[in-house]
Amino acid sequence: MDTPRKHRADGQRTREAILHEALSMATVVGLEGLTIGNLASALGLSKSGLYAHFGSKQELQLATVDQADQMFEAEVIQPALRAPAGLSQLVAICDAFFDHLQRHTFPGGCFFAGAALEMGTRPGPVKERIAVFQLKFSGLIREFVVTALDQHELAADEDPDQLTFELSGIILAANTNFVLRSDPAALELARRVVRRRLRIQEGVMTLPS
Repeated sequence: MDTPRKHRADGQRTREAILHEALSMATVVGLEGLTIGNLASALGLSKSGLYAHFGSKQELQLATVDQADQMFEAEVIQPALRAPAGLSQLVAICDAFFDHLQRHTFPGGCFFAGAALEMGTRPGPVKERIAVFQLKFSGLIREFVVTALDQHELAADEDPDQLTFELSGIILAANTNFVLRSDPAALELARRVVRRRLRIQEGVMTLPS
């Protein structure tokens, strides 16, 4: 006999499956191209069935951004937080991002890299939610930089904002090149660039004088 708890569990699994497809689709057609209609077609569901989970296109977009945030947290942020504080975490967060790409989690690469460009000129709650993510991610990189400075693992005159900007740029360039070429060599190059910028060679840390 079905129970309310079972119905809720089934509904949650269905919602998660819908959002996973929405994430994949959004990295190809964009958040604006993500609609109740084309998502229903891709999943073989009725539009009315999807409206039971998401009452509007904007609600679907916001839920998709939240799901992307959760996946990014699990695949990129948490592995970095498990690394030793400081320079090791800077390397770990970049490597975790490159691993995220290499697993082909989404066909269009990093969800947030595309979403930030697409929604940056579109005021509203979706843009605001993406901006919160970007601020959180860059803020975490900066925290790692500051800790590495405090531990004398970086040159004393290193500017935290500049280094954060540079590492973020390497991450975005790696995403663009990998999506365009689908070549793991682009990610290996990015790993080497990160280590060179942080003065780490062949797994051995070179401390600044």
